[in-house]
Amino acid sequence: MAKIRPFSALRPKKEFAERIASPPYDVLDKIEARNIAKENPITFLHVIKPEIDIPDNISIYDDRVYLKGKENLDKFIRDGLMFQENSPKFYIYRQIWGNHTQTGIVACASVDDYEMDIIKKHEATREEKEIDRTKHILTLNAQTGPVFLTYIQRPEINEFVEKIKLEKPEYDFTSEDNVTHTIWIVYSPEYIKTFETIFSSISPLYVADGHHRSAAAARVRNLKKKENPLHTGEEEYNFFLSVIFPHNQMKILPYNRVVKDLNSLSFDKFLSALKNKFIIKESECPVEPAEKHLFGMYLNKRWFVLRANPKIINKEDPVKSLDVAILQDYLLEPILGIKDPRRDKRINFVGGIKGINELIRLVDSGEYSVAFSVFPTSIEDLINVADAHLYMPPKSTWFEPKLKSGLFVHLLD
Repeated sequence: MAKIRPFSALRPKKEFAERIASPPYDVLDKIEARNIAKENPITFLHVIKPEIDIPDNISIYDDRVYLKGKENLDKFIRDGLMFQENSPKFYIYRQIWGNHTQTGIVACASVDDYEMDIIKKHEATREEKEIDRTKHILTLNAQTGPVFLTYIQRPEINEFVEKIKLEKPEYDFTSEDNVTHTIWIVYSPEYIKTFETIFSSISPLYVADGHHRSAAAARVRNLKKKENPLHTGEEEYNFFLSVIFPHNQMKILPYNRVVKDLNSLSFDKFLSALKNKFIIKESECPVEPAEKHLFGMYLNKRWFVLRANPKIINKEDPVKSLDVAILQDYLLEPILGIKDPRRDKRINFVGGIKGINELIRLVDSGEYSVAFSVFPTSIEDLINVADAHLYMPPKSTWFEPKLKSGLFVHLLD
């Protein structure tokens, strides 16, 4: 059963929370992050993306980058922008984005649960990214970005959370992306115990977003365990920072694809190759698929609807039946030659938050030749894949709204 526990968060003083809170480290490039920091000198990007404060000729994986992150975190504390709670607590974190609301529990999840698959994964990780996050955690001796977990919703948890939300929140602000972030502190020892007890009956939890952060937490725990002859399993490094949401509150947007060329095929030969696996129809307007197994394609300033031939849909396989897998297995690899989408420089991925107009812009600019819009992967798809101990293709899910970094830091000592 899942083990969660409260923690003594390092967090912003109330008057600084809105300015400190930042996007996650992995949704911005260095230039975008640096521009935000120019406008806001106390953005938490100085901690989670410290390369913005380092000369461009230094690798982002250089030890000096991680040390700069530690220096910046120490300065946040020294300047009185952040403080550590005097006792372990849980927190309730609600996000409102348009007509969508999701409310999660901020807690520390167990590395043991992660390694024993009580916390299930759906995505393969890349070693270099694991190492990067591991070095960041070890240098700062802190986890600075939460892992996004989910569970099959439980009415008793929802009712308990709603009771806490009747109290006065600690933070309440709307960020630049029009997401309202509201946070309540769970002060009551009785309530804290109730949360621990309820979650002890839940299994499994699922990693929704943050596979590299959770994998890095496991690496850190195993390194620190080897170094500690008095290891008990209850040290802070045995747990990792998480926000845990019920599955029916998840919002997944499509993760669209753009490809630089047609793999030496002419327009006519490319369309002819597609007809073996897809039913093709030209569209007078941009295509945002409204159902599974339907795709949009933008090419030569024209939109097409592609419907997967039923013969290629393997309904018995939770991975092969995904639209992102169908696109990869029957179009991107055999026709366009994209064998490894993780590393092939000819393909890029466009989160649905950027909208269909971004696909048009990228193709019309001449940087890419063709774009594909997809129907979003569902949370049920994610759960089915994780339960089968399988992995989705890369860039299968784009969760929105994103969790802010900097509102909670989990110190390991």
